[in-house]
Amino acid sequence: MLTASQLRAARALLGIDQKTLAEMAELSLPTIQRMESSPDNLRGSAASLIRVVEALDRAGVELIAEGVPSYGSGRGVRLKAAQVAPSGQGGNQP
Repeated sequence: MLTASQLRAARALLGIDQKTLAEMAELSLPTIQRMESSPDNLRGSAASLIRVVEALDRAGVELIAEGVPSYGSGRGVRLKAAQVAPSGQGGNQP
């Protein structure tokens, strides 16, 4: 499932704004805004989600599901799995 963070990252990689994505997906700007304001997985109708995914695919964005390897040759961004700090120690503090 596509998350709001992935959608924002995909737009950033393409260098486009919400209005441009809405035009590419043939959706309204408020629909894209609602999707990106979702707390986790995107909210929206299945048809709208499909349009967004297809528009991103046509633009050259590969969406990578959690735990799935990526074998593409293009540039991209992927979050590492969350790491739990040992008890009593701060996250990235030395």
